[in-house]
Amino acid sequence: MILLSVAQLQEPKLIARFVTTTLPAVQREMGRWERTAQASLQGRLKEQALRSLKHKRFHAQGGSVYMLHAPGFAPHLVKLIVALQTISDYLDNLCDRMGPQEERSLWLLHQAMLDACSPGAAIQDYYAAYPCRGDFGYLSALVAECQKQAAALPGYPAAKTEVLALVSLYSHLQTYKHLDKSCRARRLQDWIRPHLVRFPELYWWEFAAACGSTLGVFALFQRAAQGMTSPEARALVEAYFPWICGLHILLDYLIDQGEDEEEGDLNFVSFYPDRDECQRRLVLFTKEALARADALPEPHFHRAVVRGLIALYLSDPKVESLGLESLAASLVDEAGGLTGSYLRICCLLRRLGVV
Repeated sequence: MILLSVAQLQEPKLIARFVTTTLPAVQREMGRWERTAQASLQGRLKEQALRSLKHKRFHAQGGSVYMLHAPGFAPHLVKLIVALQTISDYLDNLCDRMGPQEERSLWLLHQAMLDACSPGAAIQDYYAAYPCRGDFGYLSALVAECQKQAAALPGYPAAKTEVLALVSLYSHLQTYKHLDKSCRARRLQDWIRPHLVRFPELYWWEFAAACGSTLGVFALFQRAAQGMTSPEARALVEAYFPWICGLHILLDYLIDQGEDEEEGDLNFVSFYPDRDECQRRLVLFTKEALARADALPEPHFHRAVVRGLIALYLSDPKVESLGLESLAASLVDEAGGLTGSYLRICCLLRRLGVV
């Protein structure tokens, strides 16, 4: 009972440190990259970079929770996580808002993600097949920053293989999902089908959603800061993928259904046959994500991550505008613990304009 009480006390302390330490550090880093974008980019590239920094900042804010558990390497982790998430969000905007592209163009753009996680890799012309120009060092600076900070983590050599495996899944997903509407779902399913042999309990779009999360990568960064072995890296990935990662992106798509339909973007939640099945599966993902978190070292931290995800996404005003209150309540109930408190904190932070 004493051990349980101590564990229960850890989550509020994490949240307090997150609000007072992590969020200001992330804001400083994002301000730095905003100034770089203003100085380095031109035209539509500049527009999309600034839009991603403004409208998707909560991705970097949420991901940087992992710096809390490696305080000695917090400066490295916040720079690494913010830079990699900024690449991800910038490329996502380029793919979403600049019209359908050829597969080669999309894959070359996302080579930046793989190079960013490969210290020592040569910087490439990631726009070689892309129709827009006007990047005078922005994307390459982000890649170089990631390489520098990853190289500073003592356990990164043991984590690198698993990091690149997750980033490769992410890059393939982003490539296929941004193809023309006439072929994107088919190309995704063709790519995913062999992977489902390992995950027969998933729908294909749930596997796709799991591939779209950077949380597994950030968790590896955090453990690499503490030092880790290759088997430990593998065990961490097996805990995060697909359930924690899948929950993350399914929640993201859940609240973005309206705008994705308006913009013609692919939304994985839309593939559920009805809202009841969507709710049933999200409840299952929540249950499984918490079970995987409980099996990891320092489970209270990973439980806090899962509950924080639910609170962050379900505090968005779009939940009410989409009529998702009942579904949201079922997920908060399933997550239990301090999820309700996290939800209230996130609602307050949104009102204050912090997230």
